[in-house]
Amino acid sequence: MDSSFLQTVQLGLKSLLLQKMRAGLAALGIFIGTSTVIWLVAMGEGVSYRAQQQIKELGATNIIVRSKETRSDEEANSRIKAYGLLRDDYRRITENIPTIRSAVPMRELRFELRLGNRTADAKLVGCVEDYLQLNQLEIARGRWLTPRDRGKKVVVLADDTAKRLFPFENPIGQTIWVGSEFYVVIGQTKPRTASAAIGGSLDARDYNLDAYIPLKTLRHRVGDLVMKRVGGGRGWNFVGEMVELSQITVTVDNMEDVDETAAIIETLLKKYHEKEDYAVVVPKELLRQAERTRAMFNVLLVVIAGISLLVGGIGIMNIMLATVTERTREIGIRRALGATRKHIVQQFLTETVVLTASGGLLGVLFGLWCGPLFRGLRSAVTMMSPDALPPIVYTLEPRIAPWSVILSLVISLGVGIVFGVYPARQAAYMDPIEALRHE
Repeated sequence: MDSSFLQTVQLGLKSLLLQKMRAGLAALGIFIGTSTVIWLVAMGEGVSYRAQQQIKELGATNIIVRSKETRSDEEANSRIKAYGLLRDDYRRITENIPTIRSAVPMRELRFELRLGNRTADAKLVGCVEDYLQLNQLEIARGRWLTPRDRGKKVVVLADDTAKRLFPFENPIGQTIWVGSEFYVVIGQTKPRTASAAIGGSLDARDYNLDAYIPLKTLRHRVGDLVMKRVGGGRGWNFVGEMVELSQITVTVDNMEDVDETAAIIETLLKKYHEKEDYAVVVPKELLRQAERTRAMFNVLLVVIAGISLLVGGIGIMNIMLATVTERTREIGIRRALGATRKHIVQQFLTETVVLTASGGLLGVLFGLWCGPLFRGLRSAVTMMSPDALPPIVYTLEPRIAPWSVILSLVISLGVGIVFGVYPARQAAYMDPIEALRHE
């Protein structure tokens, strides 16, 4: 390495040590800017991750596969209509598509529940254990369905259903009529607001008038064929529907896999169904919302980085310009002794880069403590005032993004070079004679 360059570097470092307070304040500005980038990016990543999780919980990674009634002339004259999803469809979907994390089948139909002279026209849902979490239901008392309940005559009542049959008593352990058979009530769900595009259904759905039994029980006790009486007077007639499954809710791990998985499911169903008696529904609006959320956070992070660069750069340039003015005579003496403009530029750039690099490295180290410091501050505030923080703060966890650490170091070095060039050129292009006359 050129010895003159090493001498220039050494001279730059010595000059910084002569002004420890000023150098420390300049480095402090970069320290704050760098650590701010890491902290805000970490907080932004934490908020973004939480938002993404909430969107996923709303069903953004769900694919709804439904049975759909077809209306052909042949079926219009038939007393029994057979259509919809099959149990074999569920088996083929789960066994042949690797991107699927879970698949929840269900069968639902209208049924009258009775207890003495009280009745409830409820939606009887034959489901599996995962249905509870998929649709964000909560148990108010008793318990939910378990694997040992499969095939047994047990029922979990939704809130309104339970209140209609048991307005003044605890339903747990009681028996009710479900159709023509007795079922034991084992649980009751909490009330839920009717909503659309949530969980396992993309339609507006009132979960409060449901009754849940094991899917296997519904198959064995009710069957796939359900007969209904239609008409009136002498014109009563019976028509039937043969449906094995009303719906299969498929969940994938990544939102990027939703469209591809839905296309594979459609291809698979088309192969085994002569008529289009099914519908594959993808929650496009939730997916678009997830993309918008991600884009907004990305814009926010770019703005944060830009502001940090601008503020840090202005501070460095201001200090270096003041330094050039104070050291005008020193610059003149160096030029008189044979230093070239290149040497002067190197000296001041070295000082600037050392300031910014040291501040940047310290800022990175401090930024990496974002998680523990945030949790400690949250705990301290909670101890002093338990109700001071909103509940959402307790669900937020900073997430250090590796790219933000690299970005911070690049910013600190970029500030040193970009905003140090102008003061260095100002110093290098001074008139040596005028510089020597400076007092």
